[in-house]
Amino acid sequence: MNYCKILGLAFCMACVSLGTSAQVPSPKAHFGFDIGENYKLANYTQTEAYFKKLAAASDRVKLVSIGKTEEGRDQYMLIVSSPENLAKLETYKRISQQLARARITEVEAKKLTADGKAIVWIDGGLHANETVGIHQLIETAWQLCSRQDAETNAILDKVIVLMTHANPDGQELISNWYMRHADTAKRTISFAPRLYQKYVGHDNNRDFFMLNMKETQNIGRQLFVEWLPQIMYNHHQAGPAGTVVAGPPYRDPFNYVFDPVLMTSLDAVGAAMHNRMNTEGKPGYTQRNGSVFSTWYNGGLRTTTYFHNMIGLLTEIVGSPTPSAIPLVPARLLPNSDSPNPVTPRAWFFRNSIDYSVSLNYAVLGYAQRYRDDLLFNIYRMGRNSIERGSRDTWSFSPKKIEAIQAAVRAGDTGAAGVPARSPNKKFFDTVMTARANRDARGYIIPANQPDLNTAIKFLNALIRTGIEVEKATEAFRVGEKSYPAGSFIVKTDQAFRPHVLDMFEPQDHPNDFKYPGGPPVAPYDAAGWTLAYLMNVKFDRISDAFSGPFSRLPVGELIAPSHKPAKGKSLVLSGRQNDSFRAVNDLLQKGIEVRRDQQGNFHIPGNAAAVSVLSRANVKSAMAKASGRTTSLKPARIALWDTYGGSMASGWVRWLMEQFHYPATVIYPQDIDAGNLNAKFDVIVFVGGAIPPVQQPASRQPGPDPNDIPEAFRHMLGRITAEKSIPQLKRFLEEGGTVVTIGSSTNLAYHLGLPVKSAVNEVVNGRERKLPEEKYYIPGSVLQAETDQSAAAMYGMDKLTDVYFDDSPVFKRDSSVQSPHVVKPLMWFSSASPLRSGWAWGQASLTGAVAAFESQYGKGRFLAFGPEITFRAQTHGTFKLLFNQLYK
Repeated sequence: MNYCKILGLAFCMACVSLGTSAQVPSPKAHFGFDIGENYKLANYTQTEAYFKKLAAASDRVKLVSIGKTEEGRDQYMLIVSSPENLAKLETYKRISQQLARARITEVEAKKLTADGKAIVWIDGGLHANETVGIHQLIETAWQLCSRQDAETNAILDKVIVLMTHANPDGQELISNWYMRHADTAKRTISFAPRLYQKYVGHDNNRDFFMLNMKETQNIGRQLFVEWLPQIMYNHHQAGPAGTVVAGPPYRDPFNYVFDPVLMTSLDAVGAAMHNRMNTEGKPGYTQRNGSVFSTWYNGGLRTTTYFHNMIGLLTEIVGSPTPSAIPLVPARLLPNSDSPNPVTPRAWFFRNSIDYSVSLNYAVLGYAQRYRDDLLFNIYRMGRNSIERGSRDTWSFSPKKIEAIQAAVRAGDTGAAGVPARSPNKKFFDTVMTARANRDARGYIIPANQPDLNTAIKFLNALIRTGIEVEKATEAFRVGEKSYPAGSFIVKTDQAFRPHVLDMFEPQDHPNDFKYPGGPPVAPYDAAGWTLAYLMNVKFDRISDAFSGPFSRLPVGELIAPSHKPAKGKSLVLSGRQNDSFRAVNDLLQKGIEVRRDQQGNFHIPGNAAAVSVLSRANVKSAMAKASGRTTSLKPARIALWDTYGGSMASGWVRWLMEQFHYPATVIYPQDIDAGNLNAKFDVIVFVGGAIPPVQQPASRQPGPDPNDIPEAFRHMLGRITAEKSIPQLKRFLEEGGTVVTIGSSTNLAYHLGLPVKSAVNEVVNGRERKLPEEKYYIPGSVLQAETDQSAAAMYGMDKLTDVYFDDSPVFKRDSSVQSPHVVKPLMWFSSASPLRSGWAWGQASLTGAVAAFESQYGKGRFLAFGPEITFRAQTHGTFKLLFNQLYK
């Protein structure tokens, strides 16, 4: 072929390439403005249409719906790569799955590594009022589809990018709210009337080990069952004042179950991101102790991936469609290892944040294409390490074990019997780290004959949704001295996602983290402890020896459905220990079928065809009733649930929970309470945390929205609970026979009512009572064990000892100085000086004898106070009954 022909062919190919690029619509051509233009936001309707245009015009994009949102919209993921890679997506997905699950040989893994492509997840919009997130996703998608430079082409050749919209409903709400004013000076993201996720708002980023919401289920399936990317990147805002963006690597502590390869990989990708910012002259990146973000917590979109050997990235960036400024923060100006390139005070525009975000995306994608082999093989290596650790005796480190070693050193312990000391201090190490009692678990057995099997299955389904392998016994078996029935479930630790298995069954042991010795504690990023098996009250046995049996491994990602056939008999009984009994009872009551409850908390129903039909659909265990003694007839209550303008996450979780268990409830707002006549409308009012102010209201309060700027349809939601207007109406409601249930900080109502209680964690200084300082008493979100009064109707179905989620929660003791006709009856208390089960509890002995829950008659009505978060994020199935028991007449 001569030179002219070669030149002509090259020219034709270039024309084809440029023609393809020209056909891909730019954001401005579609939206009417450039992404990042001041005072402009795209809503989801527009974004969905743009994604469809990209998919139609570009051979680099495949658009897939990963499921429906809670409001019924399609949740889309753009799969972006070269046309050649898109033609073989199923092949590359299988390679990614095989490497991540690591049930292949190293030889096979190296071959798949050579054949595979790096899989990188980039999302946007999870927190919809953080508007940079979804707009950077739009801009990055456009650039990946249209750019012809060598870097982009190399990325498309070596990487498959999963660009996922994390919250379509929220984008539609927030963008429309911002753009509703023609006058740009009036545009604001603040004061939207409701949460930007239908039920839980900001907590949509706290749902990723539980996966309650539809959006998190959709995302979880793609991350943990379908694609298993080696890197996932979760965009957020805003960065700390005086910086532009906070990113990886993150501050300590990290969770001790992680493979060390994960942490060094996180350092490497973080370095690539930080370097790119510096080489492009984009100052203001901070890392590690420059921000509050750590890698301890499980449950966030970024953080749950760590427990699956994925490199989870989070950035928090400044920026808004309304121009702003980088403020002067002198302490941020001196360069250090966390912030080597500080940003100086300056004006800041939305486009600046978009440009930074695109650069950060390209830094991550560039790393992935350059180190594709390492990423693919390392996720295999981490998974294989987990399988190997779960197949032999291992001992994991934790702060408590280090303390035990130090105690052995102080005591001069001679070491574990029969273990030779190979160094002068090895015997102290061996005392703890070779003790059989301290071995890691080989697996966990969940017996089929436990009191609430349906809830145990919900726990298992939460594991399955996150890719955990579960086995089921096909016949009865024995392990050690204990027999188990057929149908029991087994979760072994010899699997790739062992860190997540351990994290869901074992207690978290958060270190004592203080700013300096004797100083205040450093708050965890979120919770300190969350062991899900504890919170759901799942009965399980921890097995530390190798064991086997007639076990069948269930298909990965396939959920378990309980199977219960209604019992036969003239009268049937549902156990009050089963949460799903309440759902069945509500269905029965709504059908007009009589339900009675005995003094053990069990539900008695007729065995007629109508009741049996309801039980069949409810799929809950029933039995033929025996003589039960005295029973009480149940009637459905008219339930009100407090909420506030803008939405309460705690209220949203309870609203979702009531829907799942078929409790009809009416959402009410402060104006509804102030209007009075509550007994004519409701039997029970539920106040979650954040509803009832302290008796001594703090002087400084956040200003609310201007009612004149709020559309008429939402003005009934405005207002707050006040001592002047609201409390008298609640007193009248109680006096006339109503029931009020308070949770968390809303137990403040007890003080407004003049009940004879006070805080149990106070001290007297100079004759004045005050809360214990954090240096003496500090319990961030953790799991504690409390004792219950099982004889009380409010506590029916509860175990004698129960695990509760406690987050600096109110606790009480009787106040003899208050003269009151009302009698306070404790329902739940801390009987131990060391109630901590999982997390961090500094000064926990201060809780000894403290009352965690109580009830009091008030006139003809009943007041209940639950200090711990009994419905926390719809994870605490073990304490749901504390609410459910109160929701009947």
